[in-house]
Amino acid sequence: MPSYKAPVEDVLFLLNDVFGIARYSNLPGFADATPDVVEAVVTEGAKLCEEVLAPLNRVGDVEGCTRHPDGSVTTPKGFKAGYDAYAGGGWMGLSMPAEYGGQGLPHTLNSVMQEFVSGANVALGMYPGLTQGAMAALLVHGSEEQKRAYLPRMIEGTWTGTMNLTEPHCGTDLGLLKTKAVPNGDGSYALTGTKIFISAGEHDLSENIIHLVLARIEGAPAGTKGISLFVVPKFMVGPGGALGARNGVSCGAIEHKMGIHGNATCVMNYDGATGWLVGEANRGLNAMFVMMNEARLAVGIQGLGQSEVAYQNAVAYARDRLQGRALTGAAAPEKPADPIIVHPDVRRTLMGIRAFNEAARALVIWTALQADIAHRSEDPAARQAAEDHMGLLTPVVKGVLTDRGFANAVDAQQLFGGHGYIEEWGMSQFVRDARIAQIYEGANGIQAMDLVGRKLPRDGGRAMMRFLAEVEGFCKENAGDETLKVFCAPLTKSLGHLQQATMWLMQNAMAKPDNAGAAATDYMHLMGLVAMGYMWGRIAKATAEKKASGEGIAERLDARLATGRFYVERVLPETGTRLARISAGSDAVMAVPAELF
Repeated sequence: MPSYKAPVEDVLFLLNDVFGIARYSNLPGFADATPDVVEAVVTEGAKLCEEVLAPLNRVGDVEGCTRHPDGSVTTPKGFKAGYDAYAGGGWMGLSMPAEYGGQGLPHTLNSVMQEFVSGANVALGMYPGLTQGAMAALLVHGSEEQKRAYLPRMIEGTWTGTMNLTEPHCGTDLGLLKTKAVPNGDGSYALTGTKIFISAGEHDLSENIIHLVLARIEGAPAGTKGISLFVVPKFMVGPGGALGARNGVSCGAIEHKMGIHGNATCVMNYDGATGWLVGEANRGLNAMFVMMNEARLAVGIQGLGQSEVAYQNAVAYARDRLQGRALTGAAAPEKPADPIIVHPDVRRTLMGIRAFNEAARALVIWTALQADIAHRSEDPAARQAAEDHMGLLTPVVKGVLTDRGFANAVDAQQLFGGHGYIEEWGMSQFVRDARIAQIYEGANGIQAMDLVGRKLPRDGGRAMMRFLAEVEGFCKENAGDETLKVFCAPLTKSLGHLQQATMWLMQNAMAKPDNAGAAATDYMHLMGLVAMGYMWGRIAKATAEKKASGEGIAERLDARLATGRFYVERVLPETGTRLARISAGSDAVMAVPAELF
């Protein structure tokens, strides 16, 4: 039976020592996030995930969700109790405004909780996760009446939320969507159409489900410029939040999926369903992008969560599994064989996953802090810098963390040998569940194209220049430090590769757009490698300072530094390969005629 333990110690180290969360106390909500409160939130969140959500993970995979003839959906055994424990603990509104019933704490703490939930039970975690995204969209673009009507119940968890974008004939190209909205004459609209791949579209966890739906008002312009966003409740909402008649929205089917069986991924049918416009007409994508960006960061965190839980179980297996002898002589001569963790190739695999996990966790927390600054700071310059960071790093977090998260789950499965292929060990589920993260909320190729085509050149490249300058400044400032020069020298080299790749794109992509398309995925991963290398530099600096002050357990601090050295010595050099691929251009990629594939 697989297990999960939330990385509480690592998270607190990042929050307190690497990023100094206490120095943000001037921002709303951060003053309440005292060290004691932060530790209590992280510890209690870990306890819920370890003791309540994780034991339900395999149950959800085996049982899946069941659709009944009336269109209702039953979630796996125990999911309702698990969801109630999550909602009842106030986790749904952890970072939502107090005026609507939330706790108003930093979004950064919510991101930490998202990792724990994703590691413990990603399928169950999607129900509250999508609700939080829907709340974010309503908070920014909803009318005050809509906020008062929906947010308090969603924050307390009695209602949940979804996002409805995709249709059978279109995937990411939302300009092709056909769901129509006809004015009813009373301020509401009648929505008709079919949406697919709707996570948490129908279930038995909450009293009501609040759907956010993209549709086209009759007579609207074609393409993305004619898309509007609507709020469509499963049950009509009366005065004081009283539930009324069933709306014209139903689950037509549950998709048969490779993984995340515990989440109901639905085909949703809208048959004249009553909905209300959110924000301005024909500007629905602007409003939905609030939810989509929240979701993209959350999906990146899912990649990290699955990588972490797969790593933990692979380590446990490697410590117990006896096979062969250490190359340097028997490590456990009293046993018939040594545990496989003594073998260098096993260590290489585990260290690769561990080095990624620690750097990716730092990248998530760094980015979450920027989200808090962007939404809470009164300093326009600080907000702009934070928004630049978010725009630039969101596709990297989503694309790189999910690509590597899946690859790490596969590598962890590999350590089990034949047992990794057997369902009872749980590794197969981690692999299957992790796979979807590369696909939904914009497939990773789309994320890469978004980075290269939109985020990189935006505002004259301001965000990228700021990122490059920050990493370069860190390296120059710390290059003379005995401990940090081991990190700064390879990071400087890889930063040079990123600068060269950026310059190559500037010189070669405008005249020949295929060069940008062919380079996009390699560029995204090159940037991810450098960003995580920078995170390791900051982690190493905080670790060295902690060690010099005599704080912490020396062996653990040394292990963290060794993990960082593994990253800069064995992982970071991949930037050279990525640069070579980018610089090769698109000729070979585009050379074979389509009919000859």
